[in-house]
Amino acid sequence: MATLITKYHGLSRFFHWISAIIVIGLFAAGYWMVDLSYYSEWYKTAPHWHKSVGLCFVAFTTARLIWKLLSTAPAMEGSAFEKKAASAAHILIYILLFTMFLSGYLISTADGRGIDVFDWFEVPGLGSFIEDQADYAGLVHEYVAYTLIGLASLHALAALKHHFINKDNTLKKML
Repeated sequence: MATLITKYHGLSRFFHWISAIIVIGLFAAGYWMVDLSYYSEWYKTAPHWHKSVGLCFVAFTTARLIWKLLSTAPAMEGSAFEKKAASAAHILIYILLFTMFLSGYLISTADGRGIDVFDWFEVPGLGSFIEDQADYAGLVHEYVAYTLIGLASLHALAALKHHFINKDNTLKKML
């Protein structure tokens, strides 16, 4: 007899909430950083931390995806449309995350230099593949960041809708 799964595994919940904190934090830091002047004391420090956290987040998200593929999740609640929309949104969130990772890498390494991660190690740079790579990758990074934060907000609102309007266990399964 199969056991009915009613909650996400603790590791799944850990991955979810830490990812939420990192996405919001990196978005806020990125939004703040674009207005830093050359003379700001944060001009070099903030991008270093942003890149370092971002690259650690690549490994974290990869581990999360592997865990997601290996673990069993509770059944989704809601209408057939809501289930399909939720599945599509989850896939899109991962696509957006990996687009963010790649575009950030392409911005940072367009000049051929690697990315120093918290003074622990360096991710090598491959240089520029196209003319004005940093500019194009920067635009992708910016627009994808806004799309990701918008979709994450919609994701949170959907969870709240399920909790307060539908009165189902969608949110409780992740708490």
